[in-house]
Amino acid sequence: MRPRIALLSRNAALYSTQRLIEAARQRGCTVRVLDPLRCALKVAPGAFELRYRGRPLPRIDAVIPRIGHSVTFHGTAVLRQMELMGVATPSTADAILSARDKLRCHQILAAEGIDLPVTAFGDSPDDTPVLLDLVGPAPHVVKLNEGTQGSGVVLARDAAASRSVIEAFRGLYASFLVQEFVAEARGTDLRCFVVGDEVVAAMQRRAAPGDFRANLHRGGKAALARLDAAEQAVAVRAAKRLGLGVAGVDLLRSNRGPLLLEVNSSPGLEGIEAASGLDIAGRILDHVLGLVAVSRRRVARPRRVAAG
Repeated sequence: MRPRIALLSRNAALYSTQRLIEAARQRGCTVRVLDPLRCALKVAPGAFELRYRGRPLPRIDAVIPRIGHSVTFHGTAVLRQMELMGVATPSTADAILSARDKLRCHQILAAEGIDLPVTAFGDSPDDTPVLLDLVGPAPHVVKLNEGTQGSGVVLARDAAASRSVIEAFRGLYASFLVQEFVAEARGTDLRCFVVGDEVVAAMQRRAAPGDFRANLHRGGKAALARLDAAEQAVAVRAAKRLGLGVAGVDLLRSNRGPLLLEVNSSPGLEGIEAASGLDIAGRILDHVLGLVAVSRRRVARPRRVAAG
């Protein structure tokens, strides 16, 4: 029976979505792109149902979530519904929600013993001096708690600038974090692409001149990177602890070892495939098909009947 794979994505024309479609078809799968905003859910005990564009959804063996930040709530609701209906997925809805909330992600991973830039969070304007004291001397990085692709990330080079940025974010009623600035990283970070229990590729991203953010969407440049054992271990541990079977784990190289910057639950494929020359989409599909095989064995396993 040909595996039936769904891609949860709002845009079938995106590079990453197209590559996953191609990899699925190469492996003999039936593949379909589902816009999560066109899914309607029925929630009832023992009667979970999902309709797509008004029609019942045919059997799906596995779903690969490619959920953008703007549709996180609806996208994870649809993904959770599919999980409850027995559909296999490399990354659960709860795992995606944990990764999207930077503060929650940092709390989970710090409790796991994974090192990261010192981070402070608070709500009251009266606590601004406390936040800066908790993080240490400037420069500081002030970032939106749920920003993406480097948006909402500001480098404040002195305490006065830090206070000004914090006041501006508070004026917008934005949830934000204050972090130490890791100067020795020199505007570079590592994107570690984790699939299953392995880093399948890594690239070093370098910020554009005049910027400190290494995101490719901000004009950063990427090149193939070689990770040491400690960096690989941190990336795999972070993804595994969050429950992500596919993840982009961003690290900084610091004087005290690798520091976890953030974890992306829907990492783009274009940059990492270009930098590495590897078929990352194929690795993702192989991992997902492994999950399908496990699920089918579980369903096919005969029940033991007690002797009576």
